[in-house]
Amino acid sequence: MNSTAEKRIEKDLPDVEMARRIAAGDRDALRQLMRRYNQTLYRTARSILKDDAEAEDAVQEAYILAYRAMGGFRGDAKLSTWLVRIVVNESIGRARKRSRRAEVIQLNGSMEQNDDAAEVPMNEASSEQPERAAMRAEMRRLLEAKIDQLPDAFRTVFVLRALEEMSVDEAAVCLGIPPATVRTRYFRAKGLLREALAREIDFSFGDAFAFAGERCDRIVAGVLARLENLPLLSDSGG
Repeated sequence: MNSTAEKRIEKDLPDVEMARRIAAGDRDALRQLMRRYNQTLYRTARSILKDDAEAEDAVQEAYILAYRAMGGFRGDAKLSTWLVRIVVNESIGRARKRSRRAEVIQLNGSMEQNDDAAEVPMNEASSEQPERAAMRAEMRRLLEAKIDQLPDAFRTVFVLRALEEMSVDEAAVCLGIPPATVRTRYFRAKGLLREALAREIDFSFGDAFAFAGERCDRIVAGVLARLENLPLLSDSGG
């Protein structure tokens, strides 16, 4: 069997078989697992911790925990769901230690009727034009900043549903909350995000097609220069 076929088989490994190989010490299978789920786990951890470096640490620790428990994986849930639950628990634990408060991330709490405090003040294509790439990068930074400002419980639900495109049931299992709560929080998160982005756009209206500085000076100078070649209005009379 050639290496291409081997890679194709590795890529298509079912969850239970991948878990079995990892538990048996297959580092290639572990590497494949991490490359398959790195983004999902990072986004999940980042949505809870709101810190890039700490999210990476949480993902690494989650993988270590998963590796140690891999022999007990029986496929009752999807492997991705199992891993997300591990990284959620690890991230919540880190957030609680960091803040020294008992209830920092209220993934199981009720926030649907108390969200007034939620007021919000990866690779580009190589052929993309620099201006468009810069605009996309700026829009991505703006979106990430506004997602960061969502309330903790809403933010994680939004990331799993919108960014990772999980179903309502999958997100509910990952977070240990009822599907109805996922629906409510996702709907509210989208509303808050839409409002925040709309305000950002409103603030930018005053700067659109700005007419000042060099452009203004250029037009004034151009008009005055053309008038130099015209007779004065007082000279054109009778």
